[in-house]
Amino acid sequence: MPILNRASELQSAATEWRRHLHANPEILYDVENTAAFIAERLKDFGVDEIVTGIGRTGVVGIINGTGQGPTIGLRADMDALPLEEITGKPWASVTSGRMHACGHDGHMAMLLGAARHLTETRNFAGRVAVIFQPAEEGGRGALAMVEDGMMERFDIAEVYGMHNMPGKTAGSFAIRKGGIMAAPDKFALKIIGRGGHAAEPHNTSDTIVIGAQIVGALQTIAARNANPLRSVVVSVTQFHAGTTHNIIPEEAFISGTVRSLDEAVRDLAERRIGEIAAGIAAAHGALVEYDYERACPVTVNHPRETEHAAQAAIDIVGPEGVDTEVDPSMAGEDFAFMLQSRPGAYIMIGNGDTAGLHNPAYDFNDEILATGISYWVRLAERRLPR
Repeated sequence: MPILNRASELQSAATEWRRHLHANPEILYDVENTAAFIAERLKDFGVDEIVTGIGRTGVVGIINGTGQGPTIGLRADMDALPLEEITGKPWASVTSGRMHACGHDGHMAMLLGAARHLTETRNFAGRVAVIFQPAEEGGRGALAMVEDGMMERFDIAEVYGMHNMPGKTAGSFAIRKGGIMAAPDKFALKIIGRGGHAAEPHNTSDTIVIGAQIVGALQTIAARNANPLRSVVVSVTQFHAGTTHNIIPEEAFISGTVRSLDEAVRDLAERRIGEIAAGIAAAHGALVEYDYERACPVTVNHPRETEHAAQAAIDIVGPEGVDTEVDPSMAGEDFAFMLQSRPGAYIMIGNGDTAGLHNPAYDFNDEILATGISYWVRLAERRLPR
């Protein structure tokens, strides 16, 4: 089946919703106005049950079908990023230092359009839970909703997510079984040495020299420690030390991120960062304080549900428009927590030739809204046949 006629008819309304949300971004869990906007739209559509405050500020709407059946969850994220927008669009953010630079505004608009269509037609048996999640951008809002009992409260049997993908043909889809998004961990190292006069380095334990060696050595984790068939990225993104040109500093601070698609490799990276840093520091008579934070797990698509999601996409755009073996991304996604709680799948929809995610020039492509709406509707009707 091609793009739904009703989805095309909803294009104008969905664009209006999307641009309103884009102009009014909110951060992490502080999405009260966004959540209220979502809840009001769901009420207008005639959604049967609307619950707010799940996972602090999340919203869940329940749409009853015609007949008995299970409940499937469809999830969109609500929060924006702390970034200054430079698009110059009429619908650009009205709040300085905040923007929807990851397309969550479009994700919400597509799921709202699907909720409206499913409420009007109810061409399914069972229930559809439309899930609007806060704090995807580093706040683990998905985990908050799971821990708040969302899956049990609404008896959700399967859960599905969707994200836009700049650089991929607009309206096409990409998915894979297994790991599709990486575990995005953080690490921090504090090197404690002996400072002194820059003219007398022999009387110091130079934390800058030690730190520089650690930065280089950390690259051996991917090159020489990890199985080359199991990807891992170790990136140092901060190195702070010193106050002036003639003082060797007492301390230096290094931090960065580890991205992995395998729990064993994740464990390896965490262990080796500590061992490498401590060993190099000890060789120079210094100490290291080490902290490693696991943000969220690998986003792992379940095999059966991945096939269902791929087929729903094929029904909309044809087999040539769906890549079922897309390379995994080393970016992270807290939808992983929902996929740990229930079987499901996460799919990408092409955003076309736009600026990349988390870029101040990014904007969601409104032309793909009808395609995304159609995908959600088709997936619900396939999983809950009458």
